[in-house]
Amino acid sequence: MSNCDSCASSSQCSTKDKEKCNSKDNKSMPKYGNIKNIIGVISGKGGVGKSTVTGIIATRLSKAGYKVGVLDGDITGPSMPRFFGVNEKRAEMIPVNKTEVKFIPVKTKLGIKLISLNLMIEEEDEPVIWRGPVITGALSQMYADTEWGELDYLIIDMPPGTGDIALTVMQTMPVDSMIVVSTPQDMVSMIVKKVVTMIKKMNIPIAGVVENMSYIECNNCGDKIRVFSKKSAQEQANYLQIPLLAEMPIDLDLVESLEKGEAEEYVVNSSEYEALIQKII
Repeated sequence: MSNCDSCASSSQCSTKDKEKCNSKDNKSMPKYGNIKNIIGVISGKGGVGKSTVTGIIATRLSKAGYKVGVLDGDITGPSMPRFFGVNEKRAEMIPVNKTEVKFIPVKTKLGIKLISLNLMIEEEDEPVIWRGPVITGALSQMYADTEWGELDYLIIDMPPGTGDIALTVMQTMPVDSMIVVSTPQDMVSMIVKKVVTMIKKMNIPIAGVVENMSYIECNNCGDKIRVFSKKSAQEQANYLQIPLLAEMPIDLDLVESLEKGEAEEYVVNSSEYEALIQKII
């Protein structure tokens, strides 16, 4: 077992050992590009809008003038191509030598560089029936062998939970910070707390939590109607013991734009998500 494996699996490692294991000097860098900042977006369970938050962050960063890439790390449930409306396109794979290939990411309308397993298979609804080691190997290859070029930010849409892929990202990639996505229910917050604890054990900074589906805004009076919990987003953030980055409403216009493959255009023309970006950069 390597030192880093030991740090990840043992709670008895010293703080100094953990800092050494999680130092950027020990993390893998992509072969074809230079990335200044890597942000992971994670949740405790599926269905809370993690991929939507990833797309919003990437779009607003690009709108602000940054060079942005997105790595769709949810190998068995990739959805980022749908968000950006590029699900009909396919990434190029260029042979480098007899054993290696280089991936050319698909560019969105704003120029965001996107790589996803769904951009490499023939049909996007084809299931990925792989075991853990194959999945983590595919993710590592997509990160290392994609021609990212010069990026200010790489946003990784991570799978939910505390499994193999999340551990692979945190152990092997030089992640600068993590953004946690949750919803108002206490049961969801309890599961998300497990993810928060994992991130802290891996000694990775947490930018904060985005509470998605916090409320519905009344069309008549503008009041916030809390559908899933009477607790405020700040109360949930206090429970998780991390900063609150934003509380996002149930936005039917965003949902409709997603279904049309126009979410990128909707987000870039909406000032609603500007405050979220200001708390990240």
